[in-house]
Amino acid sequence: MNSPIPSSTTTAAAPPVARSRRQRWGRGAIAGIVLWLVGLGVPFALDQTWVFIASLFAVYAIVALSQDIVLGRAGMFDMGHAVYFGVGAYVTAILNTHFGWPILVTWPIAIAAATLLGALLAAPIVRLRGDYLLVATIGFNAIFVLVLNNNVGQLTGGGDGLFGVGAPAIGSWQLGSQNAMFYLNWLAFALTLWLILNLERSHLGRTLRYLKLDELAAGTLGVSARRYRVLAFALGAGLAGFAGTLFAALMSAVSPSAFVFTESVTLFAIVLVGGQGSIPGVLLGTALMFVVPQVFRSFAEYRYFAFGIAMVVIMVVRPQGIWPRRRRTGP
Repeated sequence: MNSPIPSSTTTAAAPPVARSRRQRWGRGAIAGIVLWLVGLGVPFALDQTWVFIASLFAVYAIVALSQDIVLGRAGMFDMGHAVYFGVGAYVTAILNTHFGWPILVTWPIAIAAATLLGALLAAPIVRLRGDYLLVATIGFNAIFVLVLNNNVGQLTGGGDGLFGVGAPAIGSWQLGSQNAMFYLNWLAFALTLWLILNLERSHLGRTLRYLKLDELAAGTLGVSARRYRVLAFALGAGLAGFAGTLFAALMSAVSPSAFVFTESVTLFAIVLVGGQGSIPGVLLGTALMFVVPQVFRSFAEYRYFAFGIAMVVIMVVRPQGIWPRRRRTGP
């Protein structure tokens, strides 16, 4: 007796889906290779000032993507994200300047410190919503800057910060030049993009999207909102701490002014204006906030005023952001 569903029918349905996924990955791989090859020539095509700006963009893009994990993907209003950025930078600077630890050795410690702090701060506040969560995270940012300015333990250098942070080194090879830092920071940026793309396809990424869309429905399926939100906070904090280690090495110094409340507001605004949950949107917002002012350096002091107006206009005209996340309708 013949089977009611021929085997050729069941096997024929799979290849289009597989081909679609392979095509997406193939296009992404090709685009990544092309960008990497183009990036190899950037330090030789630009003067050193623009190489430094490109390196700084990579660092701030990592911080903005870490903010997007918390705000754009988990839907939590974190207005103190600069804290974790600062923890990564200061742990690296303190271990290097006070104790002589190599920069690369400080990285895992700084990332672990930022991740742990993110989890500890998130645990008691993730049940808060909207304005209450905003106020709590603003308070954390204020406390962090106060600790830095007061030079607690004679470690943070007070309001002047810490100077003389060394360059990363691999054996006897010092990565102290602008070109070397460019390649290092953009390699870190590429790894961050790979992490975010994998997060989107992971169980954690899908669960965070479900929680953001409908927490009640997700709860009926046994999803622990508190657990996954703490995980999102910890992951975003750890990634921001990683960016902080890169920032300390690139600038050779850290100070409290780099991690004040206005920096947290800037990161928050980048995600809102660019597009929540959208990688291209976040990168576009980062470029608008940190690269464009360098082009118009004489007007840089007005960037917060201009960005505030732009945010109001965009929220009225295009509330989903300049480059919103595309909804997938297919496989």
